[in-house]
This record gives sequence, C-alpha cells and structure tokens, in this order.
Amino acid sequence: MARNTDPAPDMSINRIVEGTKVEGDIQSESNIRIDGKFKGTIQTKGRLVVGPTGLVEGTVVCQNAEIEGNMIGKISVDQLLTLKPTAKIDGDIFTDKLSIEAGASFTGACNMASKVKDMKDLESKSKSKKDEEYIEEKSA
Repeated sequence: MARNTDPAPDMSINRIVEGTKVEGDIQSESNIRIDGKFKGTIQTKGRLVVGPTGLVEGTVVCQNAEIEGNMIGKISVDQLLTLKPTAKIDGDIFTDKLSIEAGASFTGACNMASKVKDMKDLESKSKSKKDEEYIEEKSA
C-alpha cells in the first residue's frame, strides 16, 4: 500500500530560512514562516510566523500571526496576533485579538476591532484627517 507523503494543502508552509533575503510581494493561500529577512508586502489567508531570527519590513495582511523576531511596518491580522517574548514591532497593529508575552515590545499604534474591515475604514478616515490637518498647517 502506497503512502501519500505530500502535506495536506492546509498544512503547507512557505519558508524563508535564516540567511536568506527576499524583496517583493508574497500572496499565499497557506502558512508562511520567515526566519530570514523579507522586505515588501505579505498577504496570506493562513498564518504568518516570524521566527526569532526573522525580520519583516513592510506591510502584512494575514489570518493569524505569531511574531518572535522583528517587524517594521504595518500588520493587519483578522484574528489573533501573538507577540512572543523576543518580539519587537515598530509600526502599526490592526487586529481582532492581541496576546503579548512578557518581554515583547512594540512602538506604534494598536487598533483592535471585531473586524479588520472596520479597522481599515478607521485607518483611512484617520489618514484622511491627518492629511487635511497637514495641508491646513502648510497653507497657513
């Protein structure tokens, strides 16, 4: 009897290993793990894990995320964002639920709402208001 050794689609993991640098955009239906360096945009319907040696610079949109390494930019999580003790985030967080373990740190704004769509609407309104204030300030 032959065994199927291919992982199930929902168990697939895309990896950027330690020592690897990638720049660009990633769109995925499955999970992503980053232990190397990534600069750009990540969109996944799965889970993002940034390992202890991982660095992500840019924008992330995902279902769930677990951060152990460094993140610089904006992260938008539909469900649960977990920051492990070694996590360091410099940027804005948009999530439904947030778990921060002792030792983790972040600098930036944190917006929590029941739906990411609500957060995106809030973000665009906030950005528009800041733009208007900036324009008024420069005009004066």
